[in-house]
Amino acid sequence: MTRTLIVMARTPRVGQGKTRLARDAGKAAAWRINRFLQARTLAVARDRRWRTVLAVTPDRDVAARLPGVWPAGVARVAQGGGDLGDRLARAIGAVRGPVAVIGTDCAEITRTDIAAAFAALRRARVAIGPATDGGFWILAARRARDVAGAFGGVRWSGPHTLADVEARIAAPVARLRTRSDIDTLADWRAWRAQRAP
Repeated sequence: MTRTLIVMARTPRVGQGKTRLARDAGKAAAWRINRFLQARTLAVARDRRWRTVLAVTPDRDVAARLPGVWPAGVARVAQGGGDLGDRLARAIGAVRGPVAVIGTDCAEITRTDIAAAFAALRRARVAIGPATDGGFWILAARRARDVAGAFGGVRWSGPHTLADVEARIAAPVARLRTRSDIDTLADWRAWRAQRAP
């Protein structure tokens, strides 16, 4: 059965999105970093072992051309309305078979990480990669129904996100390695410092 990786992305625009990063880095720098993160994520996300789908918000941008950021060959869908939980549930619910979902904030993610999430579904119906900020960088499920109801009432973008989601999943959950998101200028600088020779 085909495995599907969904990449949730907000169209990178100056002054929109990455608000915590923009507070310290400025709107233009936040926009540049956001574009870099999205391009990096989508480069890693494309693999013959799974089908990659870019879930876009706002919906009007589903056909937007962003050369060097959103590859032309990646299938796209609109996220639709509602909060992040509504949009995640909709995107995952449209998939038949094994599914994983990521955002574009984790610069550390590799194809090996994504493959490990799908492999973990052999031993558990759901797999989650915790993020150091209390959220998660990947969530995978054997079937959409395994995470049905997991996204309602979640305290998003905070230290309780992962715990809230896990508490709403009725199946045992396999934990993957912990990764860091880039939400602030300090996060960005820390990631850059790790890559310095």
